[in-house]
Amino acid sequence: MSIKTVAHINFRGEARPALSFYQSVFGGDLVLLTHAQIYGTTDPAEADLVGWGRVVSNEGFAVMAYDAPASRAYDPGQSPFFMSVSGNDGDEITAYWDKLKVGGEVLQDLAPAGWSPLYGMLKDRFGITWVLDVQSSDAG
Repeated sequence: MSIKTVAHINFRGEARPALSFYQSVFGGDLVLLTHAQIYGTTDPAEADLVGWGRVVSNEGFAVMAYDAPASRAYDPGQSPFFMSVSGNDGDEITAYWDKLKVGGEVLQDLAPAGWSPLYGMLKDRFGITWVLDVQSSDAG
């Protein structure tokens, strides 16, 4: 038996643009279902919100997201989680980094670190913190 773990990000009205942005960064297929499609929502303010969405790329990237409805409490908090992307190709990681940082804030420059040939942290334009790194050949 095997399992996969995929991050599921909760938004308030930004799931569609966020998932589209992540697809533009990592490629892959984007699937979106609205609150109307999943929950039968008829309120025009929420019917077209994302009830479930996913981006999956051939390279192994996957993320899911949805828009929390107004009836559900939503507080993104202060860095409640990080999205981590690791690979073994510095050029590939740098390309993702360059796309993710557009409109965002670099928290730690993408540069060599004691444990990685390249490591960096940024907050994207949707407020999600990303950690990108190149796996060290000694990283067991």
